[in-house]
Amino acid sequence: MKELYKALAEFQQEVPVILKDTTGYGYKYADLPAILKVINPLLKKHGLGFYQSINGVSVSTIIFHVKTAEQIESSTAIPQDVKLKGSNEFQVLGSAITYIRRYALSAMLGLITDKDTDASGEQVKPKAKPQDLSTDTQEGIRNLYNAGKITKEKAVELNNLLK
Repeated sequence: MKELYKALAEFQQEVPVILKDTTGYGYKYADLPAILKVINPLLKKHGLGFYQSINGVSVSTIIFHVKTAEQIESSTAIPQDVKLKGSNEFQVLGSAITYIRRYALSAMLGLITDKDTDASGEQVKPKAKPQDLSTDTQEGIRNLYNAGKITKEKAVELNNLLK
């Protein structure tokens, strides 16, 4: 694997950030043709290639070193029972495969497609559901009251919210 990893590291030092210039579904992304246009000449230069195939309900991505045949492989499951407004099941499958191909290849090659803001939004905290609240919660309220951390009125208010 020594030659593959060396070539991959050299490729990663040279590959530029790939701009998200395709707009669709309310956001911008780097589509597969734009990614291939950037990476194919660099893969060739560094003696690398890739192959992607559909295996049952997953997409396999293989990165290989041309001279030594060393390779690394990843398999990504294709989500099942997904519905997209205005699309039949074949169109949904095609969209899923293209999406997986793009992201699997980007991940395996260490590609950067613009600024990574996927986790920058404020996370929404799930609301507690009544079935999630138990007698442990009432006991916790009692313990807070007994420790003098909340007033009797606050304890009553909290207990009433549990009902």
